[in-house]
Amino acid sequence: MIIFKALKPVRAITFDLDDTLYNNMPYIYAAEASLREYILKQYPVTKAISKERWQTIRLDVLKASPELFNDIGELRKTTLRNGFRQAKMQEGLIDEAAEDCFDHFFKQRSAFKVSPDVIATLKTLSEKVPLAAITNGNADCEAIGIADCFTHIVQASPQYPMKPHRGMFDLVAQALSVAPEHMLHVGDDLDKDIKGAIYAGYQAAWVAVNRPMLMNKEPSAGVLPHIQLNNIHQLKQLV
Repeated sequence: MIIFKALKPVRAITFDLDDTLYNNMPYIYAAEASLREYILKQYPVTKAISKERWQTIRLDVLKASPELFNDIGELRKTTLRNGFRQAKMQEGLIDEAAEDCFDHFFKQRSAFKVSPDVIATLKTLSEKVPLAAITNGNADCEAIGIADCFTHIVQASPQYPMKPHRGMFDLVAQALSVAPEHMLHVGDDLDKDIKGAIYAGYQAAWVAVNRPMLMNKEPSAGVLPHIQLNNIHQLKQLV
């Protein structure tokens, strides 16, 4: 553990999920591959749409509807609908097909369990202070085994934009009736998590499970966390 700034008493802890509690990208890659196979099998009309073309369709959706940057579920559904439309799928089938494919992806995206030692630490912490999740992603916390650890689970949306926007941070502090200066946010991304938390008045702890934690190798966020952790188990020393 490295302490950059003294901590005030911690009365609640919020957690980022992806790459903080588990290594997220292998599950995303697997879910994306599974979705591509599923689309081709169930909706062969799309066979002419390449992986690269799907990426272009997604970018076009974001250009047309930039608010969907903060709603990754609806972004994926809209991308699917537009792709099916470009593949000349019968219009009356498009919405149902998009929902079907999204459901497949969402199930595959959350087809893992957070490690038992991480869950045990979360449960230990939750006996001392309330815990909440603040995530830009959309993992199914019930499916991956951590829903019971949190009093609140907040995912980015058009109403509460993605971190580093302070909307989700403010929402959770208000819901828990804890002053931001006594909140501690734990996350892997120096910009989205650490800068976002500090700008919202929180204290911040940096920890990443998917890469070496070398400050000079990370994109600069212009702020330092209060502490850098070797692992989330060290949080038990702070509450």
